[in-house]
Amino acid sequence: MSATDTTFPPLPPSLPIAARVLFKLLGGLRHGRITATLPDKSRHEFGASTHGVHAHIEIHDLAICTQILTGGDVAFGEGYFNGMWDSPDLVLLLTLLAKNQNELMPAFYGRGWKGWLFKLRHLLRNNSKKQARKNIEAHYDLGNTFYREWLDSTMTYSSALFNGNLQGDFAAAQIAKYERILTEINAPIGGHILEIGCGWGGFAEYAATSRGLRVTGITLSPAQLESARERIKAAGLESQVQFELCDYRDVAKRFGATFDGVASIEMFEAVGQKYWDSYFQAVQQALRPTARACVQVITIDEKRFEQYESTSDFIQQYIFPGGMLPSPERFEVKANGAQMQVIERFEFGLDYAETLRRWLRQFDARHDEITAQGFSQNFMKLWRFYLAYCIAGFEAGSINVGQYTLSR
Repeated sequence: MSATDTTFPPLPPSLPIAARVLFKLLGGLRHGRITATLPDKSRHEFGASTHGVHAHIEIHDLAICTQILTGGDVAFGEGYFNGMWDSPDLVLLLTLLAKNQNELMPAFYGRGWKGWLFKLRHLLRNNSKKQARKNIEAHYDLGNTFYREWLDSTMTYSSALFNGNLQGDFAAAQIAKYERILTEINAPIGGHILEIGCGWGGFAEYAATSRGLRVTGITLSPAQLESARERIKAAGLESQVQFELCDYRDVAKRFGATFDGVASIEMFEAVGQKYWDSYFQAVQQALRPTARACVQVITIDEKRFEQYESTSDFIQQYIFPGGMLPSPERFEVKANGAQMQVIERFEFGLDYAETLRRWLRQFDARHDEITAQGFSQNFMKLWRFYLAYCIAGFEAGSINVGQYTLSR
């Protein structure tokens, strides 16, 4: 169907130019279709396919069209949490848009003046040692209570591994992720491993109890550090596990090449492209000569990387300032540059889509408890958009998650 199909009225002649441009792009959808309800309550359908995904968007303010054309997906997200548009199924809508990213490239990669401002803001928040701590605190120091409301019982903020059973127990799937990482590292019983980005201590606790390992975990988040230390103390593991407020770039100076393995679970994304070399050097310098590292990282399709690199997206603006996803190919090249070799690559992107769906369901279910902590409705919608946006990326295959096993 198209915008001129007889089952829907024609677009009103008074429609702003920006809206006409945007709707023309929507008319070129190749995967699925969208029904748009305009402020005057008229409904219009866009897209060529009568099969597949059928999403709906309710536009409350047509000014969002101009904002999208000048600010891309960042402006689109802002429009959602500012009430300019809504959808009865946000995940479905964003997944449809992600599957049609080639057709929508002129709109959703904001090449207008706002797009350049977003890119400049992103560059100014690069992860120097001083800025990295500010960037991490901006995300993780929202409060442990906030995250506890919607994460699973292990307090793990990274993809679970369902091993083909997407209906399986959530906590068990997180443990399966831990188990695979430990198997890849293959440290000896009683060995000492480093975790770069220790979160709330779930992986370290499991490594100590299940494998008898000693673990040193580092973080830049004071809130996470406090919670992780309390967790290990409650588990009686203080003789095996220690957590430190430490930048990964200081690991070699502080600890030397003393570790029988390195684990890093979805921390690399926050490093920033400028510091990728420093990250791999830090991992290489921390390992004993025959030891291995396992890095779990979200990646972006290499075909999209240059466009992604030249702009700044919603996640970089509002969720992970200073962050950058690598492509699998660039991850391997940078590892090789630090005299490290990727000996195993295991990807499980649809498991992340399921992980995010469960987080979003719980986030919605605990809406009242979260807002009672003082978070605004705008904040709640921002986070809903973030979680749904990520689900869409994994479902469409534009992003993936993998565990990369590295050796020196």
